[in-house]
Amino acid sequence: MTFSSLRAAKIVYKRHFRWHLHCFLSTDIVGDKPILVRDFIRSALYDPNHGYFSKMSGSVGQLESSIRFNQLQGRVAYLQRLSNLYKQHDISWFTPVELFKPWYAFGIAEAIMRTANLSIPLKIYEIGGGSGTCAKCIMDYMMLNAPAKVYNNMTYVSVEISQSLAKKQLQTVGEVQSHLSKFRVERRDATDRSGWGNGDHEPCWVIMLEVLDNLPHDLVYSPNQVSPWMEVWLEKVKDRFVMCSQVSEVYKPIQDSLIAQCVKIIGLDEDHAAGRNRLVSAASYILSRAFPKPRRSWIPTGCLQLLEVLHSALPKMSLIASDFSYLPEVSIPGDRAPLVSTKKHGRTTDHGNYLDAKV
Repeated sequence: MTFSSLRAAKIVYKRHFRWHLHCFLSTDIVGDKPILVRDFIRSALYDPNHGYFSKMSGSVGQLESSIRFNQLQGRVAYLQRLSNLYKQHDISWFTPVELFKPWYAFGIAEAIMRTANLSIPLKIYEIGGGSGTCAKCIMDYMMLNAPAKVYNNMTYVSVEISQSLAKKQLQTVGEVQSHLSKFRVERRDATDRSGWGNGDHEPCWVIMLEVLDNLPHDLVYSPNQVSPWMEVWLEKVKDRFVMCSQVSEVYKPIQDSLIAQCVKIIGLDEDHAAGRNRLVSAASYILSRAFPKPRRSWIPTGCLQLLEVLHSALPKMSLIASDFSYLPEVSIPGDRAPLVSTKKHGRTTDHGNYLDAKV
């Protein structure tokens, strides 16, 4: 099947969801021109005016005191404790560094101490520092356990895109007065190479905890088992039956360089390359025409972009990154699909459509 047979160079797949929801999304995210899925996700999460992490000052939860695990009788008791925490903090999400403080960050600090060259000043960058718990706990550990010169000469830089979280980080780290002279927040997008200036060519550490899963992803689509992948765009269209616009997917041949590079790295183009070399059997091809099975694949273009920028700006970095190894019960279709959830009154609702969640 050629792209020309897919009706006037584009396919529109209309998503059906509550009218007030897609009015909100169309008005605040998708404008008059189509945008890539990664731009939609970036805006939904990080836009200064309506992005989730910008608008929700309590999006990243912070515990007043550490959980005393020695007082919990097993996994059931821990899950009950966690459920109670989420009910008390209505809109907040708790990361492992928060739930297991200070030990989670202490482990990172110990790993840095054991492997870093402590004869030169220690410099740490943290991307997306949340509430500042990781930064404070690492600096606490260095103050208590590292040689005095290591703590006194260290620099800790938080690169944070959210203004509200940047403010919270300063408050958290500032609970120990001596930390403030060694800590600073740079409020900017870490994926923007210009924000790094000439870069840092000295040995340094980069910490990214629960960051990769929150970076923008792109979506590619194929109408059947053998057709080439196409990049997915979102556009605003008028609904004839409702006095409002809605958001629709538009499929185009892959032209975006970042998407093309990511598709190649992941290996999504290998099957299609085989087809072009006539190694796909005629039977499989006919079957795909008679019984087409659309395919969707989510690709981590935001992750690729960030890693390329860090490699360029910090060529001597040592990287510590931690994230989920899998997502349970994902209902959104596609390989590597995201888990999109809404939290209200301590209860989490998972969505089957990435366009459904309010921002």
